[in-house]
Amino acid sequence: MKQIIITFIITLFVLSCGSKATEEMSYDSAIALETEDVSKSVKTASGDIVQTEVVKTEVVKKKIIKDGRLGIQVKNLKAAKTNIDTLVRSLGGYYDNESLINNDYSTDYNLRIRIPSNNLEILIGKIEKGEGEVSYKEITARDVTEEFIDLETRLTNKQKYLAQYQELLKNAKSIKEILDIQEKIRVLEEEIESTTGRLKYLNDQVNYSTLELNISQLKPYKYSPQYRGSFFEKLKQSVIRGWYGFVDFFLFLLSNWAVLILFAVIIYFWIKYRRKLKIKRNEQAKNKLT
Repeated sequence: MKQIIITFIITLFVLSCGSKATEEMSYDSAIALETEDVSKSVKTASGDIVQTEVVKTEVVKKKIIKDGRLGIQVKNLKAAKTNIDTLVRSLGGYYDNESLINNDYSTDYNLRIRIPSNNLEILIGKIEKGEGEVSYKEITARDVTEEFIDLETRLTNKQKYLAQYQELLKNAKSIKEILDIQEKIRVLEEEIESTTGRLKYLNDQVNYSTLELNISQLKPYKYSPQYRGSFFEKLKQSVIRGWYGFVDFFLFLLSNWAVLILFAVIIYFWIKYRRKLKIKRNEQAKNKLT
């Protein structure tokens, strides 16, 4: 019986302490809420006297144009091209241009790949991990945020001006006013179209990166001596080239006959003048001797 009474007393004591703690916590919470309300009410109440400025910090998203150049040498060009086709499609890209060059030394695929900018590094990394050997690699990044914001601001202002001129056109009375306003509207519409096009181009360049990819397969070296021909073949070719050279020279003279005649006349009169001058000097020398 004593144990039951002692247990009951201890339980009451614990419950009373818990209730006090709860009351204190509730009281503290109430004070905190009240203080928050008061502080808010003070701000609200003081707003009639003191204007509170709310500063909004707008985070500007960077506009970055990322492009790259990559060259790889492979042993199996066809298999490498097939793997890259699959890889480009899986990353949401496409070929903007594709060309095949085949010469005596190598066979090359030159690919211009347009890929979402977030996948550019992924694409380059997977190509580098392939079978090919990287011959060159270059990645460039250009920040066009300032230009983008400037264009957007100009576009907004021009659209406002356009709306104002359209309102003025409704109230225009004379023909001169109508023509002047229509001309300004035409200029603004052209500028808006140009600015909009530039923004679309920048957005496309930001959203999609360009990768210039060269896939090359070297061909095995084969020695093939050049056929130089016999003596009579060379003699025949020399005669033919000489005849063609003579014909070309003769045609050149015919096509420039006027210049040649003028040149001949100048030389004739220059020689004649020199002869007269020489005769005159000889006569003067004889006169001095006599």
